[in-house]
Amino acid sequence: MIDAPIGVLVMAYGTASGPDDIERYYTDIRGGRTPSPEHLEELKERYAAIGNRFPLLDITRRQAEGLERELNDGNDGRFRAYLGMKHSPPFISQAVETMRRDGIERAIGIVMAPHWSAMSVETYVERVRTAAGDGPPAFAFVRSYHDHPAFIELLGSRVARALAKLGPAEREGAAAIFSAHSLPVRTVEDGTLRCKTCTFCETSCRYRDGLQETADLVAKELDLENHTIAWQSAGRTADPWWGPPIEEVIVDLAERGHPAVVVCSAGFVADHLEILYDLDVEARSVAEQAGILLIRTEMPNDDPQFVGVLAAVVREHLDDV
Repeated sequence: MIDAPIGVLVMAYGTASGPDDIERYYTDIRGGRTPSPEHLEELKERYAAIGNRFPLLDITRRQAEGLERELNDGNDGRFRAYLGMKHSPPFISQAVETMRRDGIERAIGIVMAPHWSAMSVETYVERVRTAAGDGPPAFAFVRSYHDHPAFIELLGSRVARALAKLGPAEREGAAAIFSAHSLPVRTVEDGTLRCKTCTFCETSCRYRDGLQETADLVAKELDLENHTIAWQSAGRTADPWWGPPIEEVIVDLAERGHPAVVVCSAGFVADHLEILYDLDVEARSVAEQAGILLIRTEMPNDDPQFVGVLAAVVREHLDDV
């Protein structure tokens, strides 16, 4: 008897499918609350500024397809990848139902977000568990891969490639910023900060510490003299968010005399609005005004090297299913 394939559920945040889907998408993100007309118009202007591109779904689909090919190399169809999005079709619940209809009994879930946080990775896990119920499929989850040697090697190669594009003087004085999506925070009794809704971290914030660890590991690999972390894409809420924001860090580095900055958005693995607008438009404008050259590392997208990272991580979780 041939064993049923092992399912691999590749999950990402979701995206509007086009200009006419922006309101639906952000209403879903906001838990059913429609964005104000002013906010909606601002969002439409941001997408228009990047040419009304909405690439995340296609990129994530190619990542899933590449992962399936990589895992099945020499395994005769042992793995079958599925795509599930949090805020847009195909939704995570739909993917789980498709897996069930296909007879998948065991599966691994992996989020296209390298760093663990209760507000990101755990919400994906909860949606899968709600959809799966008592199963099948029975799921194991990859909760982070921010410090995986293959991922660090990938980021290191991207930072090195970006540095190589600078002139000798700029390269000599360049600083590197490693960024991730900011999250709302709260202050706990000892005065330290935690992500707002997280009840998992007992001593320090695993999300913030994870980004710092990624940055330090890449810096060690490349022997970078100047590197730091920063936060980007904070939401429009009254809550405080993780800082410092990347815009402030860019200005600070310029004031300290750095001629150039390399931005590695280590918390993201694909091109989308938070990269194409928040970095390529907003952050670049801040850098120009501050008189510092900004160069961004290429996103992993469906590059075979990144697909190899995902495959290595999934293989390391096979014993869990």
